[in-house]
Amino acid sequence: MKHVILGNGPAGVLAAEQIRRLKPNDSIVLIGSEDSPPYSRMAIPYLLVGNISEEGTFLRKDANHFSNLKIEQKKAHATRVEPGSRRVTLDSGEIISYDRLLIATGSKPIRPNIPGIDLPGVHPCWTLEDARAIQKIAKPGARVLQMGAGFIGCIILEALASQGVKLTVVEMGDRMVPRMMTEKAGGLIKQWVEQKGITVYTKTKVEAIQQGGSGLQVSLSNGERIEVDLVISATGVKPNIEFLKDSKLSIHTGITVDDCMQTSDPNIYAAGDVTESTDFCTGKPIVNAIQPNAADQAMIAATNMAGGHAQTRGALQVNVLDTLGLISSSFGQWAGVEGGQYVEHTNPDQYQYIRLEFDRDRLIGATSLGLTDHIGALRGLIQTRVALGEWKDKLLEDPTQIMAAYLAKGQSQAAWIA
Repeated sequence: MKHVILGNGPAGVLAAEQIRRLKPNDSIVLIGSEDSPPYSRMAIPYLLVGNISEEGTFLRKDANHFSNLKIEQKKAHATRVEPGSRRVTLDSGEIISYDRLLIATGSKPIRPNIPGIDLPGVHPCWTLEDARAIQKIAKPGARVLQMGAGFIGCIILEALASQGVKLTVVEMGDRMVPRMMTEKAGGLIKQWVEQKGITVYTKTKVEAIQQGGSGLQVSLSNGERIEVDLVISATGVKPNIEFLKDSKLSIHTGITVDDCMQTSDPNIYAAGDVTESTDFCTGKPIVNAIQPNAADQAMIAATNMAGGHAQTRGALQVNVLDTLGLISSSFGQWAGVEGGQYVEHTNPDQYQYIRLEFDRDRLIGATSLGLTDHIGALRGLIQTRVALGEWKDKLLEDPTQIMAAYLAKGQSQAAWIA
């Protein structure tokens, strides 16, 4: 059987290796679009900091890893998928047939519709090529403006700050990390970052970028006009699925998959950022673009492609972020549900915050800041859907008792895990 995998990021690599473990003699073709060996985008900030070299971003350090596993690698973009004839057309014109296809092409940066976005000195921070361009400019003292203070933006922010640049961050939302943090938590992160010498504008847009003076002139919606050497666009990502427009696969925001990661075509599977899968908490479709979710989906898809049987319990929203030493996290339905109860505790002087969201006597979501001891307990109670009983009232009175609640319900969790 011939397995073709589109995308050689973490999901594609894990899937290829899993198929090889289960099917030693099947043909596997792994297709990636960049010149570099398979690498982790999440390692790029560490490259910018200088903690690792480019080789340090590679997913597998042995140059012969894939050839030893008899996994064929190709550098190409897929331009068309034809489910009826089981063929993939590449940008080189080559047509590859498959028995099973995995689409794991990940996300791509959203390109904001801003005048001047294509000027030299304006870059996303998504590929190794982007990182090389940023490294040339982001030297100590360089003036840098970053558009976006979401999850990815905050990771980039930390890397830039470590290089001693003069950094300004512009975020459209009313707080930092608005898709991950509550209003109070996002506001505390902003205060923390500003105390580190970084200028942060929220509720603000970049309206135009022009060449001028000794660099780039950036006009903001708040009336400010800033001269910088480098603009980084970190305004979000979207599934990289444009090449599937004529495939007749079921696609909404992402590729629709079932609990086995199978698409609307029985011979095609999808994993990672391209998928729209079932949310663990709500049962509704969700694009959950985080690497742990991509890894789980890749293993499930690969197992099923190889003739086994594996299913997901649903994609759980899990976000853990380190912003200049301040750890924040959110899990599940962190924004709560209509009619649900919540409890919130804040210690702003210590940059500590916790909020728990309940639906009847179940913990369904949580947000925390500056508190790290209980992160596993929060995830455990949400993921097990355990009935809290009297512990709900105890947590409503004191949400910092989350570890005690977790330990008290350990037997139920063990049963769920088993």
